[in-house]
Parts: sequence; C-alpha cells; structure tokens
Amino acid sequence: MASTTSGIDTTTMKQQLPAVPITIEGSSVLHQMFRFRWTEWRKLGEQQKQEIAREAASLLEKLEHNEDGQTALFSLLGHKGDLLLVHFRQSFEQLKAAELQLANLKLSDFLEQTTSYLSVVELGLYESSVKMYRALQEQGVQPNSPEWNEVMQETIKRQTEAMRSRLYPQIPPARYICFYPMDRRRGEDKNWYQLPIEERQRQMEEHGLIGRRYAGLVKQIITGSIGFDDWEWGVDLFADDPLEFKKLIYEMRFDQVSAVYALFGTFYVGVRCPASGFSGLLSGKLPPQG
Repeated sequence: MASTTSGIDTTTMKQQLPAVPITIEGSSVLHQMFRFRWTEWRKLGEQQKQEIAREAASLLEKLEHNEDGQTALFSLLGHKGDLLLVHFRQSFEQLKAAELQLANLKLSDFLEQTTSYLSVVELGLYESSVKMYRALQEQGVQPNSPEWNEVMQETIKRQTEAMRSRLYPQIPPARYICFYPMDRRRGEDKNWYQLPIEERQRQMEEHGLIGRRYAGLVKQIITGSIGFDDWEWGVDLFADDPLEFKKLIYEMRFDQVSAVYALFGTFYVGVRCPASGFSGLLSGKLPPQG
C-alpha cells in the first residue's frame, strides 16, 4: 500500500505533473485609450489646428515605422474613447519613451487618457510542457533540480528561437481592431488554476482549434499581463470585416474553457487611422484605407 502523509497518497503526489506551464515572452505592449477634447479643439484657429495636426502626424509616421517596434493609431467607436494607440516595442523602457514623445506633443493638451493596458506578447506552451514534464518524471528527475532547470532553459531557448516571428509580431495592417482583457476564474466553485495541467492542456487545445478556423480572416495576438495590469491577459484581434470578431468570440463562448472559466473585461473596437490620415480625422473625416 502506498504510504500516506496526513491522509494524502504520496504516490499520487509523485505522479502529479507540475502545475505551471512554460511560457515564452516577446514584445512589450502598451494600449492607450484617449478622449479628445473636441470643444477645446474647435476654439482654435484653422492655422493653429493644422500646425498641431502636422506635428502629431509627423511623430505618428515615425512611430509607425520605428525599428524597435511599431505604433498603430485607431479611431474608437462608441463612448469609451476617441483614440486608441497600440505600441509594440522591445522593452518597457521603449514603451515609456513612446509615452513621453506623445506627451510632449502640443496635441496632448487635447487628449485625456481614460485608461491603458500594459502586457507582453505571451505564448503558453501547454503541449510542450506536459511532454517535457512526463519525460523528466519517467527519468526520475525531480522538479526544480539542476537537471530539471537545465532542460527547462534549453526548451525555452529552443522554442523562443522557433517562434520568434510570433513573439515579435508586426501589427497587422487590418482595417479594424478589437481589444479586450480577460481572466480565468479563481473562485471557490470553479478555479482554473486548480485543474491538473493535462486537463488545462486539453481545454486549451480545443479552444485553439476554433481560432485556427478563422485563420486568414482574423489575426489574434495574445499578451500576458499577470503582475503588470488588472487582468491576466490581453487579446488583440485584427480583421478587415468587424463581423468576424463577433463570430469568433461567440463561437468560442461555447467551448469549455470559455464557458466555464473565462471572465471578460471591457471591449474596444476601432478603425485603423494611418498617420497620413490623422489631419483628416481631426477634421471629421473617416480614416482612409491603409
């Protein structure tokens, strides 16, 4: 009979795989949401408006093609804000530099930041983690031992190189964006983090199959924000047809990981506005196609 400690089967304890999956991280990401002070803007003369708009458009043009990452501007629909700026950079320091550049524009006098979201591009390696944990367990390697940690670091290095294009993506040129934060439930009744890693892997694989059916229609970028912001993940969806956002998210609501364990934050939907169309946007014109 297996030995027990305080009623716990130690054989089961040994067989249980570590709970935390490997993650690999890439670009640092900042979303900034602004209201535009239209009443104050309308008080300006036409020449002053043009000068302010030109200065802002010039900086946006540089940020769009920044060698360390990109910035994209979107005109938000609805009452939650007027402008959304999405920054992808190599580090948090570079994100701060972009913030400061924007804050020093004359245009900033007419911008009121309503909220923001800080995160990093994240890929969760559930399948690789389970395979590696099982292999090490079969070899009798103890979690967090030097041998275990060496294999972990080798796996992270290999996967990071293999997935570099996904970890440091270009901002897709799609016409529309849908951004929202989300959590996994941690309540007394349903707690995602208390499920065995194998079960979480199964549910995430099912979840991913739905997303792959929308390949070519919706580009999805997942960012991790645990320790950085109020939610656990941020989701950016990019598409030329905004109805694809509704179809994808609605279909995902029926899979187990979303139906049982997902909590969603505020949704933001915007129309892409290239720097070349920023002056027109401030004049009340719809952003041009990119």
